[in-house]
Amino acid sequence: MVDLRIVSRIVLLLSLSFVVSLLNDNFLNAGNIINVLRQAAILNILGIGMTLAIVTGGIDLSNGAVLAVSSCVAAIFLKQGFPMLFGVVAAFAIGCACGFTNGWIIARLKIPPFIMTYAMMFFARGLAYLSLQGKILYGFSPMFRFIGAGDIFGVPTPILISAAATLIFLFVQNCTVFGSEIYAVGADEEASRLCGVRTSKIVIWVYVLSGTLSALAGVIYTSRLNAAEPVIGESFPLDAIAAVLIGGTPLTGGEGGIGGTIIGALIITVIINAMNLMGISALLQSLVLGALILFMISVQIYSRRMNLRALFRQQLRRGS
Repeated sequence: MVDLRIVSRIVLLLSLSFVVSLLNDNFLNAGNIINVLRQAAILNILGIGMTLAIVTGGIDLSNGAVLAVSSCVAAIFLKQGFPMLFGVVAAFAIGCACGFTNGWIIARLKIPPFIMTYAMMFFARGLAYLSLQGKILYGFSPMFRFIGAGDIFGVPTPILISAAATLIFLFVQNCTVFGSEIYAVGADEEASRLCGVRTSKIVIWVYVLSGTLSALAGVIYTSRLNAAEPVIGESFPLDAIAAVLIGGTPLTGGEGGIGGTIIGALIITVIINAMNLMGISALLQSLVLGALILFMISVQIYSRRMNLRALFRQQLRRGS
């Protein structure tokens, strides 16, 4: 069955690309297209984790801070001469631990996801500052730089990593029991629990995955910049939420999915890239993105109301 929400987002993305290509000849250059995909890679990885959280009816405001602390810890190990694999695994361990803490407290202590992840955002950011003492670490090995700045047969590694993560989580979402249970928890957590779904376990795993994906994004980001600093990723939670909402996943949970988030991340990146090509100021870029988010949310609410009205009329016809 064709998902009309994804189709509508694809049409919007293609329409935007067509309009931008008319306004600026450089947009469709191969180099610029690769640049757009590279920029969208990190947002897409973070968006996958955010989608999982939002589908369960939650949210993860800590992903940018978890990205920062994970990358800072990895950078410390790398600069001290530890093997690259050790530093990357350390970053994943930090991301996993932050995600587990989020999920366990949300699931077991019933702290609202907004409050818990908001607190974790400050906690993880504080750890990032403490770990580097406000300094910047830079100058990593070529092997580590390959993760974020290398390429395979001309395709940048961040794009390949993002594509691999997308395929894995699309499979999890659409072809596994775990994926179905995520939607069940978001639609009605209590009913899912009564039907035998271990809702607490699902919620914990969702946040563990979100934290791990944040760490992955942090490793790629640090590798690409060749530098680690505590302040990175401050705007990433809002960017990821924007990608999820523009992709058609509502904050109410139980609907949407990763497929729409991919398109949402590309739409945001195309708009930012177009405004950069046309020399539009960063202040106006924020205004445009805010207007787009408001427009997409309004469309979602209007579509939901129209669907409910149509369903109500259909039930009245059947009753008569």
